[in-house]
Amino acid sequence: MKFTKMHGIANDYVYINCFEEKIGDPQSLSVKLSDRRRSVGGDGIILICPSEIADFKMRIFNADGSEGKMCGNGARCVGKFVYDKGLTKKTTVTLETLSGIKTLRLHVSGGKVDSVTVDMGKASFRAADVPVICECEEMVYVPIVVAEAYANATAVSIGNPHCVVFTDEDVEHLDLEKIGPAFEHNEMFPERVNTEFVNVIDSKTFVMRVWERGSGETMACGTGACAVAAAAVKVGIAPADEKLTVKLRGGDLEITVSRDFDITMTGPAETAFEGEIPD
Repeated sequence: MKFTKMHGIANDYVYINCFEEKIGDPQSLSVKLSDRRRSVGGDGIILICPSEIADFKMRIFNADGSEGKMCGNGARCVGKFVYDKGLTKKTTVTLETLSGIKTLRLHVSGGKVDSVTVDMGKASFRAADVPVICECEEMVYVPIVVAEAYANATAVSIGNPHCVVFTDEDVEHLDLEKIGPAFEHNEMFPERVNTEFVNVIDSKTFVMRVWERGSGETMACGTGACAVAAAAVKVGIAPADEKLTVKLRGGDLEITVSRDFDITMTGPAETAFEGEIPD
């Protein structure tokens, strides 16, 4: 089985071209290939498949084998893969995901894609959409207690569930190995949750660390960065319709959130290496 290792600001996955390969059990394959000591290593695997409703279809499987609905960094890498491999000549392509069809605008330099803008769709703060169990219609900057600590939390769906926590504590010193699972498995989030811990640098610049459901802490999370930007606009920290910079451990993403909470995200996509798994 041939594969390509790719990453979007160090959010790395093993990409498999399902136009050529047949994958019977992607859940167990993801667990096997994601092991960083005994296998290829990654945050999971992404299958690039034919689609009946879009140019291509993306399926995401986390390191624990669970299937994800959407991955912004992964979507950018899929855009680079299909163009660089000659599967399309178009620089605007549509991508089917479990959270709907996304439009990718590919930025080409020297015949290769170096960055991609993804129309991520509309953020929803409705508790039922996230989902989050609470007494209010929206959980926006609501004080909660998790891991014996108070936090002001904003729950938002970017096609998958997120909980954004703005904090005055230096996020680099947070014990995410303890705090992250407490959020992910909290009974408030029946489908588990991705959690972003955020320092506000100024109204257009944010620093975040992320704990992803099914993967643990990752170097970057595209939908998480979008959730941070949307939450910042929602609570009045950031302006709408302007470029916001979200700084992650793996690099920076540029996010724009409209007044109606439509989101676009721009960032790099890189190929690390290609390989082949023996039978």
